[in-house]
Amino acid sequence: MFTKAITRIPARSFANGLTTSKLGNPDYDLMLQQHYKYVEALVNLGLEVTQLEPFNDFPDAHFVEDVAVVTNEIGVITNPGAPERNGEKFFIKAPLSKFRDLEFIESPGTLDGGDVLQIGKHFFIGISERTNEEGANQLASILKKFGYTFTNVKVGPGLHFKSSVNYVGKNSILITDHFFSNPIFDAYNKILVDKDEEYAANSLFINDTILTPKGYPKTKAKLSKLDFPIIELDMSEVQKMDGGLTCLSIRFAG
Repeated sequence: MFTKAITRIPARSFANGLTTSKLGNPDYDLMLQQHYKYVEALVNLGLEVTQLEPFNDFPDAHFVEDVAVVTNEIGVITNPGAPERNGEKFFIKAPLSKFRDLEFIESPGTLDGGDVLQIGKHFFIGISERTNEEGANQLASILKKFGYTFTNVKVGPGLHFKSSVNYVGKNSILITDHFFSNPIFDAYNKILVDKDEEYAANSLFINDTILTPKGYPKTKAKLSKLDFPIIELDMSEVQKMDGGLTCLSIRFAG
């Protein structure tokens, strides 16, 4: 069960962040409202949330998951692969050190937390434009010290691995067509996300509840068969900046 989370309030400069989206200009006031509802959902699920202040110098910094990977034993400060975001890592050290001892991904390794999916004692680490094999292997070496196993997996479409694959409880994963036939996922019940709803693959399982983006009815219907409570959250402004539910927080047990 998760008991803690770290988030960062979006900065007024957030629309200057990195994006490939063609969904229109993001609205700051609406973004703040959506972020507030997201944090409210975490609190209602029993998490104590540490909210970090907005950071105008780094307009993507509210995608705080990308700068750290946290297990029960350790916090790993990543080395984000986008040069524009790399400096964010220096500002997560102090808040995270209150909860965990820290280790660090070092250059030439790069790693984004959005490429790292933990399911039990196993980690899938996506090799993407933001995470290279050196960074993935450094993370794996740290994790092995605590009894974790890992699989590196090449990321195709989408910014991060968790844009396409996420755990949703009961040995089930939401998964896009690109990864569906990959045998490394055959141990799981695979819930295929329809092509026109692939954004909803980035859903978030927290304390026996599924957070999913609003506006994807086919995905919601499939998730409802798992018999978990479902919370739909409007992610329109987050989506315009290539973000999703998972990347807005760092979640861990206290």
